[in-house]
Amino acid sequence: MNDPILIWGGGAIGGTLAAYWARSGEDVVLVDVVSEHVKACNTSGLQIEGPVEEFKVNLRALLPEDVVGRFSRIVLAVKAHHTRQATKMLLPHLDKDGYVLSAQNGLNEMVISEIVGRPRTMGAFLNFGADWLGPGRILFGNRGAVVLGELDGSVYPRTNDMFNLMQKFDSDTVLTDNIWGYLWGKLAYGAMLFATALTNRSMADNFAKTEFTPIWSGLAREVMALARKRCVTPVGFNGFDPTAFLPGSDRFEADRCISGLVAFNMKSAKTHSGIWRDLAVRRRKTEVDDQIGILIEMATESDVEVPLIKRLVTLVHDVEEGTRPLSDETLMPLMDVINSRAI
Repeated sequence: MNDPILIWGGGAIGGTLAAYWARSGEDVVLVDVVSEHVKACNTSGLQIEGPVEEFKVNLRALLPEDVVGRFSRIVLAVKAHHTRQATKMLLPHLDKDGYVLSAQNGLNEMVISEIVGRPRTMGAFLNFGADWLGPGRILFGNRGAVVLGELDGSVYPRTNDMFNLMQKFDSDTVLTDNIWGYLWGKLAYGAMLFATALTNRSMADNFAKTEFTPIWSGLAREVMALARKRCVTPVGFNGFDPTAFLPGSDRFEADRCISGLVAFNMKSAKTHSGIWRDLAVRRRKTEVDDQIGILIEMATESDVEVPLIKRLVTLVHDVEEGTRPLSDETLMPLMDVINSRAI
């Protein structure tokens, strides 16, 4: 296809994809709400930094209010809690035969499909590490799994088109008929990352603290119990095996899986999660409600107990509001939940 690709959200994920696609010769239009970032991309260019690769590329960037026309391919790459608003804003620019690809963390495909329709929604799973450093600058810390697929598991011409496009970013991109399995697998990992963000330690150092292993494992087990109740078959990635946390799974397999997360994250120049950056650096609201909080409502509907997830959401809110610090002490209420189960 020769028509422009509209990327709505120019942060860590959207900016990285935009830079690689623009460098490969694709016609990319990047949309972002930060005017300084838009200006930098249009003038000095978008700089990719870090150990994976370093390069700068010029591309077209716009503020949302300056977008005109319709596009057959729109990649949505905003934070989960901005999904509904952003999707409504981009809807007038979506061609009647076009689609929106969710390049986000969480189950945002459900929200997008409510607005644009399920047939016009495509899912993606991205596990590469990146951080928005400032206007025109993105750290590409490490490569990770890149997977895409249709929500119904089918493969259409547009699916292959996006697959070919994504291979220009990562030649190891996977086309799957079970995108929901990847997304739920990432949710188990994501719940752990929200907990690690409650301290100032790196992701690797947190996973290496064996005294907190019951927290990481317990959160993943709650997510996987809910996935099983919803008849989802989880899929692993980058050495992380979510099936190790399914009900009835062996504790030692779970512990081994968490040990693998230490090794994977130690290799990345991205030492802390984006969640931690939101809390500690940018001091803004995280995605906890729209990534993890929604699981509480699903658990109620499915009659699944998720006390750790409930407590985690509350603790993240406490840090957002400044009533708790980033420290081991803030993790302790999660240990209290675990200890209460053992009594």
